[in-house]
Amino acid sequence: MKWQLINRVKKYVGFFKVDECRISHDTYAGGEIEITRELFQRGDAVAVLLYDPAKDRVVLIEQFRIGAIEDEQGPWLLEIVAGVVEPGESIKEVARRECMEEAGLDIHAFESIHTFYSSPGGCSEQIYLLCGLVDSDKADGIHGLEHEGEDIRVVVVDYDAVEDLMHSNQISSAIPIIALQWLQLNRERLRIESFVL
Repeated sequence: MKWQLINRVKKYVGFFKVDECRISHDTYAGGEIEITRELFQRGDAVAVLLYDPAKDRVVLIEQFRIGAIEDEQGPWLLEIVAGVVEPGESIKEVARRECMEEAGLDIHAFESIHTFYSSPGGCSEQIYLLCGLVDSDKADGIHGLEHEGEDIRVVVVDYDAVEDLMHSNQISSAIPIIALQWLQLNRERLRIESFVL
C-alpha cells in the first residue's frame, strides 16, 4: 500500500512542535483517501527501568507532570527515568545521562526491553525502553537540572510494594506500567543472572 505527504505546514514551534499534514493513502478496499492530521513532535525518548536484582528493589522517580494537572490524585506521578534523545546521542548515552541527572545513579548493565510509539495517532515520538541494573543503596535524594525546571525525588521500593502501587493505580503512566509488566515476566531471570555476574 502506498501513501504520499501532499503538504506539511508548521503550526506551532515551542518546547514541542505541531505540524499540519495533508496526506493521501491507499485504502484496504482498493481506493484512495485524503486526510488532514496534526502531528505532534516531541522527539524520541529513552526510558530506563532501574532495578536492583540483588535486593529485589525498583528505583522510581516522582515529579510534577503538566498532563496530570486535572488528576484527582494530583500532578505528581511515580515514573521511571526518561529523557529526550539529543542529536548525535546513542540510546545508551541518553540512558546513562538521564540516570545520572534524574536519579544520581550509574548503571552496571543495560538490557533492551522494547521500542514503541507512545501515541501514533497524532505523535511521532518513539520510546526506547531499557532496564538498567543498579545498586539501590546509592539511590536517594532530589535530582534534576535546574535550567530545565526539573524537581525530581528518588523513591526506592521493594518489588512487592511496586506491584501494590500498580494495582492501586498509584503508578498511572504508560511507560512505567509497560516496564514493570516486563519486569514481572523477567524478574526471576534477572535475579539469577545477577549472581553470575
